[in-house]
Amino acid sequence: MRLLTRTGLALAVAAVLVALPTAASGAPAANSVTYTDSTGENPDAPDITTIVVSNNDAGLITFRINVPNRPTFTRDVLVALEVDTDNNAQTGNDEGADYAIELVLGEASLYRWDGTGFTRRPGDPPFTSLRFSYQGGATITISRAELGNTSRFRFSVVVISGATFDEETGEIDLSTAVADFAPAVGAGLYSYDVKLARPTLVVRRVVTVPAAAKAGQALTLRMTVARSDTGATIKSGRVTCQGRVGGASLRATSARVQGGAVVCVWQIPGNAKGKTFTGRATVVFEGLRATRTVTKKIG
Repeated sequence: MRLLTRTGLALAVAAVLVALPTAASGAPAANSVTYTDSTGENPDAPDITTIVVSNNDAGLITFRINVPNRPTFTRDVLVALEVDTDNNAQTGNDEGADYAIELVLGEASLYRWDGTGFTRRPGDPPFTSLRFSYQGGATITISRAELGNTSRFRFSVVVISGATFDEETGEIDLSTAVADFAPAVGAGLYSYDVKLARPTLVVRRVVTVPAAAKAGQALTLRMTVARSDTGATIKSGRVTCQGRVGGASLRATSARVQGGAVVCVWQIPGNAKGKTFTGRATVVFEGLRATRTVTKKIG
């Protein structure tokens, strides 16, 4: 069952002392931001010390929630992360959150605000990228594509311990639970900007067949190219093949993407033995460009 919103949790959890936020600091070059929470309010409650948020160029967002006084993910511990993915306090729940990620009983789930609560409905986005681990706190990763392709978001975290569960109904009892909220309920949400470097094309491999250029024979250059952000090998693109034998241009007989590789083919002239062949392959895919040059002595 989906837990309450942060406001609801604050009302439901007994004897909760919430943590007031302090200024956030970060390392923009690595696109990692650390949010520091005050500590030691309630010795019986989980105590969030810092939250570190980062993302990579593929858009995978990582939340590291440090809770040193709850080193293991025991059955009574719950973690809830609410995210305002459109950075708009007027949409979503009472704090503007559009999505919620919850770690309960060893499982992670993603929920979406439906106007009255966080639920999962037919047609909601999948959360195949959602992963978590727990050691001295929770580490949660999820693709921004499964958070509405967010580029700027606000978020909050609550860690609860002392929860009990009805074995028959699965209902959660928070009457004796304690919790730490970061930031404090009513103090707003933390803000984070997703920064993605413009992708590039990465040349993974260049080979020629045969390995040596021979006068009177065809020479094929194969260049395997992939996107830097997804790692996916390109399957199409505009290919240009340029060749020279000595000081003369040599037109390619084939220029295409085939079998996951850029392919250029030249027919080496029969009288070119002893000269130098230079071949250059260039591919343009979705506005991105990659090129490589090979030089071979013609035998």
